[in-house]
Amino acid sequence: MDTASCINALRRFFAVRGPAKQLRSDRGTNFIAASAELGMRPPDEKQNSILNYLHSKDCTWEFNPPHASHMGGVWELMIGVSRRILDSMLLQNKYTYLTHEVLCTLMAEVSAIINARPLVPISSDPSSPVLLSPAMLLTQKPGLLAPPGDFTGKDLLKGQWRQVQVLANEFWSRWRNEYLSTLHPRRKWHSTHRNLQPGDIVLLKQTQAPRNEWPMALVTSTFPSANGKVREVVVKTSSQAWPDLPYGQPGQLPRGP
Repeated sequence: MDTASCINALRRFFAVRGPAKQLRSDRGTNFIAASAELGMRPPDEKQNSILNYLHSKDCTWEFNPPHASHMGGVWELMIGVSRRILDSMLLQNKYTYLTHEVLCTLMAEVSAIINARPLVPISSDPSSPVLLSPAMLLTQKPGLLAPPGDFTGKDLLKGQWRQVQVLANEFWSRWRNEYLSTLHPRRKWHSTHRNLQPGDIVLLKQTQAPRNEWPMALVTSTFPSANGKVREVVVKTSSQAWPDLPYGQPGQLPRGP
């Protein structure tokens, strides 16, 4: 992305989302050039914050230190996962014939899928939990538009809107698995972690879940092993109970406020 494209992307973002209070990014040459083109002070080694961008709107642009992309944290993780999935879909499956309209609509669907991911439960009623998502923070609305029907691979050769929905469903299927995996990091334990307890809200890994739907359940019982670690749990959904579910199946969410 060159400087002009970066500025146009910023303008599109502000036109849709409204003025932003803060922009954060790495020190890509296109971002540095865009800050200079817009009349900002280029960042130096001692100051990584642009304080004079859009004075009237109180917007700042903060850059990560050089060679420190890991400081991007959550957004770098989301970008990396999304890029891997899209590369696999569009390159390995040879979807090189997408029109501009199809690609733009697909990216809008991808954005909606990513922003619909659950963060923390915010409801005080464990029998009817409400999950906070980035989309709720952006739109101040609790739900998203449901997918318009079921689609198969044959729809790729039909209308463009059907083609978009097939690709969006494929992205959703891969994205859900990748995101649930981030809730169970596989690394050596250096400290004691809290066990699941009755009353906790968990996500269920259901392969047939419709797009943007995250099945939830309430932990009702736990079964510790000989070393005191919980290995099996019983969970209850709104329609049925799931006995003796392995600990690796549900994805534990952080506790809400």
